[in-house]
Amino acid sequence: MSMDRRKFLESAAVGSLGLVGAGASPSSLSNSDEITESADRPNIMVILADDLGFADVGCYGAEVNTPHVDRLAEEGMRFSQFYNYPRCSPTRASLLTGQYPHQVGMGDLTTSSKDAPAYQGYLNDRCVTIAEVLGEAGYHTSMVGKWHVGHKTPERWPTGRGFDRFYGEHRFVDDYFKPTHQLYLDGEPVEPQGRDWYSTDAYTDYALQFLTEAQAQGQPFFTYVAYNAPHFPLQAFQSDIDTYRGKYMDHWKDIRQQRYRRQIEEGLIDEQWALSPQTLLESDDERIERWRHVEDASADQWDLKMAAYAAQIDRMDQNIGRLLRKLETMGVADNTLVLFLSDNGSAAEDWINSQNPEGVLPGGRTCKLAAGPPWANVSVTPFRFYKQWTHEGGISTPFVARWPGEIEPGTLSHEVGHVMDILPTCLNAARVEYPDQWEGSPVRDYEGQSLMPAFDGEEWSTERMVVWEHVGNRAIRKGDWKLVASDRFTPGDWELYNMKEDRTETNNLIDKMPEKAETLKKNWNQWADRVGVVLPDEG
Repeated sequence: MSMDRRKFLESAAVGSLGLVGAGASPSSLSNSDEITESADRPNIMVILADDLGFADVGCYGAEVNTPHVDRLAEEGMRFSQFYNYPRCSPTRASLLTGQYPHQVGMGDLTTSSKDAPAYQGYLNDRCVTIAEVLGEAGYHTSMVGKWHVGHKTPERWPTGRGFDRFYGEHRFVDDYFKPTHQLYLDGEPVEPQGRDWYSTDAYTDYALQFLTEAQAQGQPFFTYVAYNAPHFPLQAFQSDIDTYRGKYMDHWKDIRQQRYRRQIEEGLIDEQWALSPQTLLESDDERIERWRHVEDASADQWDLKMAAYAAQIDRMDQNIGRLLRKLETMGVADNTLVLFLSDNGSAAEDWINSQNPEGVLPGGRTCKLAAGPPWANVSVTPFRFYKQWTHEGGISTPFVARWPGEIEPGTLSHEVGHVMDILPTCLNAARVEYPDQWEGSPVRDYEGQSLMPAFDGEEWSTERMVVWEHVGNRAIRKGDWKLVASDRFTPGDWELYNMKEDRTETNNLIDKMPEKAETLKKNWNQWADRVGVVLPDEG
């Protein structure tokens, strides 16, 4: 970290203590006059993948070609213990606001059936987004892709929550070649252009346009690139699929072992952590073993599924390359903080398969297939469970940060980070103050922590506590200990794990350490009361 940056952080910390004593927000980061006059504020780009598993990019163990994400890692820092929420909407809400999703009304999707403030289905007025705060401080703010934190009225749209420019869908994206939901450019509905319109490419096209506009206006920029890849359905260009055909004819157990070994070699995981069982879902056991006895034609179909999934990731990485080249041609690459992560673990859902048109193969333009639980096991290597669960497979994401001159290239952090840390990190980087109120109403302070100390290689999260709840699946991690429960398969049964010795959650210590479990359970209940959790049997 540069001396100027270090001096700023030290002075900001001292100033913050004084402000707290005077009754100001404890998260104020600096003097607002200094912020306005700063001529070297960095640009910020956040790139979010959709349903990408912990092991789905090259620098986290995958065999998929992701040279541009890998380049970010080579020129920046990877995190081995970075958490998201187990589903898209809650993660996006937490990312944008720095709070737990329940605190801002997004404990579930935008269509939650729970009649409770924590699950109202859109961002409430007790929060501010990164875009709102940075926009007020003079940043050009833009977003492309999937919003999914409020869609019914314009004030809930991206352009109603701080973004100057937007291209994408207000809801979820369920088709790559022809979106089912309405596309919007800013606040106006638009149609996809051309037969080869493909969401990943189109989002990047507009992101590049918005960057050009920011430079023309002489503003630093905050851009949020929210791809829908590699979320199902499996739809990709044939040329991308062909790159991977035949590479997944090996049993998925073998592919998983290969990723596991690479993760150990990279230092991402401890070699003492056992690779978790292939699956813990009874409905999947037969399916996983069946491949050992299937006909060649069936094996070929499984290979095609994963080839299409890999192709979606590959295409996303190609477009990340376009973004990075744009930063270089603009001459701002050295003054841009780039963050890359996923919104949740890989999806084991295959209910969509029943919607697939007869005869349409994985990867086709009208395909409605998902990769399925067996390949999801590969994607979340070495962890247990998937999207929606609060076991490590559902909440662990690759997280890469590049900031030339501020982050040492090729570094690896084992600090515990969380998606709610992105707002304070962005504001800290931009030297922008978090407001006490917004448009005349008080706003809740953020819960996240700036990642700046981690970027500088410091140890800072030793006893950190982070908490989850989604559709009754719940967890709490405090220091090296994690208490977790799944509502879907073992309702109410808590499990206890030592994350330092067993992050793959294979050795349940609940019966051996009941006092530790009770303490964590009390902590979880206190948090749940504070943020307004409503469990399924209570709603």
